[in-house]
Amino acid sequence: MSACSGRADIISTVEFNHTGELLATGDKGGRVVIFQREQESKNQVHRRGEYNVYSTFQSHEPEFDYLKSLEIEEKINKIRWLPQQNAAYFLLSTNDKTVKLWKVSERDKRPEGYNLKDEEGRLRDPATITTLRVPVLRPMDLMVEATPRRVFANAHTYHINSISVNSDYETYMSADDLRINLWNFEITNQSFNIVDIKPANMEELTEVITAAEFHPHHCNSFVYSSSKGTIRLCDMRASALCDRHSKFFEEPEDPSNRSFFSEIISSISDVKFSHSGRYIMTRDYLTVKVWDLNMENRPIETYQVHDYLRSKLCSLYENDCIFDKFECVWNGSDSVIMTGSYNNFFRMFDRNTKRDVTLEASRENSKPRAILKPRKVCVGGKRRKDEISVDSLDFSKKILHTAWHPSENIIAVAATNNLYIFQDKVN
Repeated sequence: MSACSGRADIISTVEFNHTGELLATGDKGGRVVIFQREQESKNQVHRRGEYNVYSTFQSHEPEFDYLKSLEIEEKINKIRWLPQQNAAYFLLSTNDKTVKLWKVSERDKRPEGYNLKDEEGRLRDPATITTLRVPVLRPMDLMVEATPRRVFANAHTYHINSISVNSDYETYMSADDLRINLWNFEITNQSFNIVDIKPANMEELTEVITAAEFHPHHCNSFVYSSSKGTIRLCDMRASALCDRHSKFFEEPEDPSNRSFFSEIISSISDVKFSHSGRYIMTRDYLTVKVWDLNMENRPIETYQVHDYLRSKLCSLYENDCIFDKFECVWNGSDSVIMTGSYNNFFRMFDRNTKRDVTLEASRENSKPRAILKPRKVCVGGKRRKDEISVDSLDFSKKILHTAWHPSENIIAVAATNNLYIFQDKVN
């Protein structure tokens, strides 16, 4: 699926709901597009799995902060679904400052036969009403409506980088560079500050919060990552302000690898709990790491995403690509992890077999039932015909946002303003 070109439709977040039947994307223009999976039909068994547009709505508008003379972008930073409780769907979407709770519902019937209104909806003169009618529901074309139910604003001084729904489904958190706030879904005018790393003197600031997520099963635990490459596990039972972490995950740096860029490339751009809750995965500029919650001193697995870029850090610093924030995702069984790279490449690592593959999201590969061929990057010497040279990679084509269906091998990959959906071939 592809969208028309332009800055506003660059996809900035991708998220499957808890069943995988819906897939939401947010873009730089503040829009949310929801895709729905087609139901299988008897005469078209192979069509199961195709996602078509279900609903599109404007979630955020550009604003202006008059006190700080700052423009607030409408860009959607994150979308998080709530588990479905009834026929409607609920999701949270956030830009830099404001989180909104949206209700997405269907209408396929409309009431007719009002007593006090005519068929056009105008009020009738009560003197002309001589009979009592019973209103009836008549079928109509299906309408999907998105309505904002809550707006959670004015709680962040800095840009919101993460939102995460708690497993109690009563609360969620929002994190910015220096603070993490805990919200109740029913209360919009008040939040609790659970982490505050802002120093008294801003000149002493040495790190910022880059991502945060609740534990999938324990509603009292959450993690947050920092620009220094560290991860803190916090327990809300210990104290109201979780400035003291209960666990601190950090890998000691190899002095032989130290360079001018060490600090920048060690900054963590994404942190995700495994579905089991036993592991956390982090993404920095060059690697994906898997940590066991019971082992703080080093990760149990480290995967090189694009190690061939080590020699290119100087030019990546000059063109600002070194600050790109790549995300990472688990598959439904926590056995495979996926993350993006440049040249519209994305990487998959099988934790059991230790095999990895580089795939490409491109127009040529997006034909129905086209099979993705593994890609290889060569760093010098002779190039085989199916390889691509590291010098000819396109750094403007980057895959920052990906999502994995919660139970099936279906993935969604955002390549700038195109959304690609791939699935395992069914025999």
